[in-house]
Amino acid sequence: MNLLGKRILIGIGGGIAVYRVAELARLLKKSGMQVRCVMTKSACEFVSPLTFEALTGEEVHTELFDLTSERSMGHIQLARWADVVIIAPATSNLIARFAHGIADDLLTTIMQVCDKPVLLAPAMNSSMWEAAATQHNIGVLEHRGMFVVGPEAGELACGESGCGRLSEPHAIISALLPLLTTQNLKGQHWVINAGPTLEAWDNVRLLSNRASGMLGAMLADLAVIKGAEVSLIAGPGTPDTHPEVKRFDVESAVQMLEACKAEADGSDIFIATAAVSDFRFDEIFQGKLKRSDTASLSVNMIANPDIVAEIAAMENRPGRVIAFAAEAEDHIEHARIKLTRKGVDAIIANDISNMGSDKAGGWWVSDEGAIVIDSDSKFDFAQSIIKHIMEK
Repeated sequence: MNLLGKRILIGIGGGIAVYRVAELARLLKKSGMQVRCVMTKSACEFVSPLTFEALTGEEVHTELFDLTSERSMGHIQLARWADVVIIAPATSNLIARFAHGIADDLLTTIMQVCDKPVLLAPAMNSSMWEAAATQHNIGVLEHRGMFVVGPEAGELACGESGCGRLSEPHAIISALLPLLTTQNLKGQHWVINAGPTLEAWDNVRLLSNRASGMLGAMLADLAVIKGAEVSLIAGPGTPDTHPEVKRFDVESAVQMLEACKAEADGSDIFIATAAVSDFRFDEIFQGKLKRSDTASLSVNMIANPDIVAEIAAMENRPGRVIAFAAEAEDHIEHARIKLTRKGVDAIIANDISNMGSDKAGGWWVSDEGAIVIDSDSKFDFAQSIIKHIMEK
């Protein structure tokens, strides 16, 4: 996503997890965002404001009664400057003050006038998190429209274990991205399959291909960030995806077909990026077939189901079915043949050299013709595909 110039205000509460917020600020800045920080007095006891000034290149704000800033109503200006506000760590004390409208320092005063999306990242002892008062206050803030990520379970700084750890920076960023993106896919259900399939020969050996699942994972992430409910049927090795993606990990083509049919029934969009094995072994040897047992070997292969064709022929078919065609030559011609034979709405033709690479490009082929999808990276390619689907 193009995050260049997005403005993030981080409100930093007082807790041992403050040191992990420094990494969050660094990653946000590295992604091209503008980052400013407001620290509570107790947060400054854990980490110096100079740390965040060095990471963001911006002045860190700590005082409500700063004559220079408040001459121009600085707390209001900070709230208006931000596209999104992140509170991390959101301590039990801060959560309570936000919920009850207390404005007795710079951060709580900003929150009184803030009309931008707010993402809370709580961190505290598990007993404090589970306390009835904290849960009530979180419920109040969620009812007001604030978003919450975490906390996570694990070992806590106090030596105890439980739910109270600050979410990892990448999880906070994953929760942040939808707040920076127009939710124009809200209410839609997208189903995507991705990666290779594995067909067992014996209990050790497998038949597969070079597909990485990278493109399908990117498409799933982008769709969920834009508000869609996304089901990803993922073959082995498919990269990790956004936590809001509903993921089903499968191995064989038959397993993938079953999962795809179950999820695609009545869905809005089905995208078949997976490189499904065309054939599987007729007989699977039990145990390990030893080379010393035979000087030569013949095996019988049987055809796997054509997943995308079966999805396109479903009684309660998805609103649109998008297939892929990876070819070595005559890409558009082969795509046009598949378009008719498989009964799909569009085919994305690409070259087999894209498989396993972080580069990609190709053509959007439909009954209306072929359109070049020119891109510098697989991520750009994924964004272009989403754009074509949304425009049609």
